[in-house]
Amino acid sequence: MDGNGRWAAKRGLPRVAGHRAGAEAVRRTLRSAVEMGVEVLTLYAFSSENWRRSEEEVSDLKGLLGFYLERELAELEREGVQLRLIGDHSAFGSDLAQRLEKAVKRTAHNRRLTLVIALNYGSRLEIAAAAKRLAAKATSGEIDVGAIDEQMFGAELMTSEWPDLDLLIRTSGEKRLSNFLLWQVAYSELVFVDTLWPDFDERAFKAALEEFSARQRRFGGR
Repeated sequence: MDGNGRWAAKRGLPRVAGHRAGAEAVRRTLRSAVEMGVEVLTLYAFSSENWRRSEEEVSDLKGLLGFYLERELAELEREGVQLRLIGDHSAFGSDLAQRLEKAVKRTAHNRRLTLVIALNYGSRLEIAAAAKRLAAKATSGEIDVGAIDEQMFGAELMTSEWPDLDLLIRTSGEKRLSNFLLWQVAYSELVFVDTLWPDFDERAFKAALEEFSARQRRFGGR
């Protein structure tokens, strides 16, 4: 989800206004995903690199996350959405971390759609941590080094409960992955759109899904 800052700058507004508008785009996208039968929707909300932003902007983002979490929790339950987290959300402080964990528990029974929020997430860190865990298991004799394969490695990742991505959408005209689910997108279809994230709506989401459905996925075959 990219382009909040540029959206605000084009309108002469502070960056936090762009983040607020971006949060509304999340609501629209989630609603569309539920209506169109998407099983798992993963949103890159805060990367491990976003700490480089100004202290004021990071504080605004944390405040917005807490606000929208409280506001949308009842809606998630009504729509049958299960909330899950990847990344180290403990870095946001104990209060917000506890509220996030409470929301995860409260929606654990929902099965209509799984909403995965990536918070303080970086794919290289995730892959390195998985490698360390496998190395420790091999050193202790719990596993044999020769037995390590893609399936075993994938089981150590934060997303091990869900299938690899079918489709990755990036907004605002940027054409890079930015350290997002690098292992999991090995055979994903990639769709890059010029739309700034706050302007991303049901029509844009449907267009991306239609483009995905029109592609032939060969997975290395003919």
